[in-house]
Amino acid sequence: MAEMSATSFPSSSSSSSALALCSSPNASLRCQNVACPKTTSSFQELSVRRSQLVGNALAIGHLPVTRACKNQAIRAVLSSDGQAADSKGVGLRGKLKKVVLAYSGGLDTSVIVPWLKENYGCEVVCFTADVGQGIKELDGLEQKAKASGASQLVVKDLTEEFVKDYIFPCLRAGAIYERKYLLGTSMARPVIAKAMVDVAAEVGADAVAHGCTGKGNDQVRFELTFFSLNPELKVVAPWREWEIQGREDAIEYAKKHNVPVPVTKKSIYSRDRNLWHLSHEGDILEDPANEPKKDMYMMSVDPEDAPDQPEYIEIGIESGLPVSLNGKPLSPATLLSELNTIGGKHGIGRIDMVENRLVGMKSRGVYETPGGTILFAAVQELESLTLDRESIQVKDSLALKYAEMVYAGRWFDPLKESMDAFMEKLTEKTTGSVTLKLYKGSVSVTGRKSPNSLYRQDISSFEGSEIYNQADAAGFIRLYGLPMRVRAMLEKGI
Repeated sequence: MAEMSATSFPSSSSSSSALALCSSPNASLRCQNVACPKTTSSFQELSVRRSQLVGNALAIGHLPVTRACKNQAIRAVLSSDGQAADSKGVGLRGKLKKVVLAYSGGLDTSVIVPWLKENYGCEVVCFTADVGQGIKELDGLEQKAKASGASQLVVKDLTEEFVKDYIFPCLRAGAIYERKYLLGTSMARPVIAKAMVDVAAEVGADAVAHGCTGKGNDQVRFELTFFSLNPELKVVAPWREWEIQGREDAIEYAKKHNVPVPVTKKSIYSRDRNLWHLSHEGDILEDPANEPKKDMYMMSVDPEDAPDQPEYIEIGIESGLPVSLNGKPLSPATLLSELNTIGGKHGIGRIDMVENRLVGMKSRGVYETPGGTILFAAVQELESLTLDRESIQVKDSLALKYAEMVYAGRWFDPLKESMDAFMEKLTEKTTGSVTLKLYKGSVSVTGRKSPNSLYRQDISSFEGSEIYNQADAAGFIRLYGLPMRVRAMLEKGI
């Protein structure tokens, strides 16, 4: 689940940043500064808007923009008047040279910037990740970071990397946490934290910082990634150090340090959004007995209001990973975005659950994962053709541990990476297509085919077969049932 800080109250008409920067005492893993539209935009639409805003790289600062590595598209540097006030001094809690802060532009991260400078005498580099939460999340970040005292703002587009290298491995593994949760927040944290480690190396930072509180899962996910990828980096978690206790304290701190307070409408829910899912927590959801309100959902229509006619789609799969929709090859992020739109239209992928947080407490959340729900149904169904009984059983048993490790932030753990190798090898023959019927909240499989199918009609048919002699079953049953027969003979004194 997603966590949110006690001082981050996003707009009720939008969802929170996929940065997952904080958490409240009464909420599990949430994020701040919600800014996601109520209607699902396609990935192409977001790409067009992003390109209109920034081209191939977002020129947030006034200096030339350099292309970040691979899928990480955007790096921008603020003008000189945004330099740290006193980066050479020693702060109240010690001295750091430069800190990369996971940044959304909300109240929490706005006050963390001057707090870091005051307490550690450091230069602060703000970092924002785009993992498909919506283009509005990027609006005005230059002014916000600059006004808060940051020296640099780095923004990276991680959408394709997020889907290809994080979502798809979990999909291939069949990872579901506690029977329902498709790990939307859990998968996003390591890709963001990894990018922060990369940025720290690029800018020469000696520390990283996040806005997660001490009650949620995200603090673990961020920090285990930091430990795994660069154990020399110092980690600063202000919510575990400072005296700020809530929104009003944060506002007072902001005023004292001349930081403009982000003006947002207080939302009754805490939301976290990325290209995979949208989570909802807080308000009436804190009582597990309450039914969610109809107007809370943002990615999917109420199944009752979905079209009265079903829609059929075909998902193409290669080696356990989806590659096409209705015969059209698509990139991972584009495919997922298209399925979000289609699934949302039919009310697919709504989950209401009470889960166990890593830190021990239970929390209740509602998730919308339309595209992900469709993909899970398709991939698992194709495996029914390509995997034998023992392979499916072992895979399913490992999937439980895999999901637990991802939920707990152990993405870069050697055991999890070894399981990835196993899953990749096991599903290398899982190639084919699955046809699904979408209708009023349900996903039904109507057909599946694979060139590597282990299903043989000539063997399974009730008609005669040269391969399978029904008379052989008698001896098989006697041998298979021998332990039960011996036990019964013992009990009867035979």
